Amino acid sequence: MSDPQMPVTIVMIEDDEGHARLIEKNIRRAGISNEIRHFTDGTSAMDYLYNDKDGPALNGPALILLDLNLPDMSGTDILNKIKASPLKRTPVVVLTTTDDKVEIQRCYDLGCNVYITKPVNYEAFAVAIRQLGLFLSVIQIPSADEAG
Repeated sequence: MSDPQMPVTIVMIEDDEGHARLIEKNIRRAGISNEIRHFTDGTSAMDYLYNDKDGPALNGPALILLDLNLPDMSGTDILNKIKASPLKRTPVVVLTTTDDKVEIQRCYDLGCNVYITKPVNYEAFAVAIRQLGLFLSVIQIPSADEAG
């Protein structure tokens, strides 16, 4: 039985340590204290999502921050797998340097909730992350019981 007030774990899949630190710093600055699990490749992230006893597939709500350019698999492949699985209602925020319109549309078509382009301008990035923080604070994550 899952607790409806169970805190949402933020799963960050980002291979660039600098970007990961910046994302985490801005999430904290936005007043979000949820646990952040950081993975630098898709393989370990997918293992956590589906096989870890504390992972979302077995243990409840998460929000996924997904970089598209990973060393071992493409973020769009991960997004596709998540949205075609029992985790399909898990919100996915794509955070990437790609601002290609076709790629952005593809991510929305695959089911991402928010697409944020990582600008080189860190202030703009900080603003985007703060907006993400607002998104996190209002989003309703279905409990495991509802997800069916």
